[in-house]
Amino acid sequence: MSSDDPVAQSLSGHIRTLGSCWIVYGVIRLIMAVCLVVYGRVAALMFGALLNRVPDPFTLLGIFHFLYTVMIVLSVVCGILGLIAGLALLAGQRSGRALALLAGFLSLSNIPLGTTLGIYTLVVLLPSSVASNKS
Repeated sequence: MSSDDPVAQSLSGHIRTLGSCWIVYGVIRLIMAVCLVVYGRVAALMFGALLNRVPDPFTLLGIFHFLYTVMIVLSVVCGILGLIAGLALLAGQRSGRALALLAGFLSLSNIPLGTTLGIYTLVVLLPSSVASNKS
């Protein structure tokens, strides 16, 4: 693509916007991970209080702890990946696109901010690989 191509020029504006958004999103996800860790006992106590009429409450509480741990790990991974992807996109590194696509895919489960940012990332960054393969 030449430098006077309007698609290439508009893509650079989107990439700067994506980089900034991924940095903010990464910080938010890391704060969320810290809050999940800090309030983990309260969440387990509240969930356990709901299990007084269930035949096997210990199995369900074990499943809750497993899923809660998965959510903490996912928040940390998405936060770190979002920060690295945002910094790489703003720096113009080649790895920024791949990192942002991975972060976008992983963040789709976080409604509404992660879903919005993930879809925007996939829409902006996926067509560029298709256009470069046609050239």
